[in-house]
Amino acid sequence: MTQDPPPPTPDTPLVRWSVDRGIATITLDSPRNRNALSARLRARLSQALTDAMADDDVRAVVLTGSGPVFCAGADLKEIGAALQGRPIEPAPELPEIFEQIMGGPKPVIAVLNGVARAGGIGLVAAADIALAPQSATFAFTEVRIGVVPAIISVPVSARMHPRHLSRYFLTGEEFDASAAVEAGLLTQAVPDQDMEQAVEAVLEGLRACAPRALSRTKQLLGELHGGAQAAPDRRVEAFDRMGELSKEFFAGEDAAEGRMAFFEKRPPRWAR
Repeated sequence: MTQDPPPPTPDTPLVRWSVDRGIATITLDSPRNRNALSARLRARLSQALTDAMADDDVRAVVLTGSGPVFCAGADLKEIGAALQGRPIEPAPELPEIFEQIMGGPKPVIAVLNGVARAGGIGLVAAADIALAPQSATFAFTEVRIGVVPAIISVPVSARMHPRHLSRYFLTGEEFDASAAVEAGLLTQAVPDQDMEQAVEAVLEGLRACAPRALSRTKQLLGELHGGAQAAPDRRVEAFDRMGELSKEFFAGEDAAEGRMAFFEKRPPRWAR
C-alpha cells in the first residue's frame, strides 16, 4: 500500500535542483502539499531560479515537480492563517517569481509531471516552453472559491487565446492537456509514456545553441510578443494592480467561505 510522504520539517528542502550538460532542473518537492506555493516553497524556488540564472554552466532551466501534481497553486491553509494574523515566513510573492522566469536571461521549460491548478498554471504560462503528459489536467479554480485569478492573469493572458481564456477563467472548469495546447497554454501534450523522449528532444535542441545567442533570442521573443510579456516595466505595473485586486478578494467573505468549503469537501453556499 502506498504511504503518504512524511510531513515537511523546517529542514525539508521543498525544492531541489541539479545541473546536467548545461540544463538546470528545478523540482518542486512538496508532494504531501501538492507542491502548493507556500511561503517556504516560494523562497526556495526563488533562490533556485536566482542560482540557476547566475550559473555560467547553465544555459536553460527545466521546472518540474515531484508526485502526481505539478503545482496546486496557492497554499490556502497558509493564506487563511495569515489573514488571522499568524506569522508566515517572509518570502518572495508570485509576481517576483513570475518575473524571474519571464524576464530571466535563460529559457525556462515547464515539464509537467501531472495536474496544474490556479497559480501553478501561472508557472506554466511564465515559462518559455511547456510540455505536459496527456493525462495532465488544468483548472483556474479561483472563481469557485470566491477569489479572482488576478496575479496569474499577467503571464496567462500573454499565452492563451482570448476566447479560451474567458471560458476557463469564468467557469473554473477542468480542461485537459490537448485543450491546453489548443488554447495556447502548452507547447505540446505528449503521451505519458513518451514524456522523457519529448523533453530530451527539446533539451538537445537547447544544448546545440550558443548560450549568448540563446539568451538574446529569448529577449527578442519577449519583444515580439507585445503586451505584458514584452516590457518589464509594464509587467511590474500590471503585477502591482493585480496584486491589489487579489488581496481585496482573498480578504473577503466569499474567499473565507470558499476556503472552508474546499477543506470540508462541500459546495460553497453560492453553488446551485
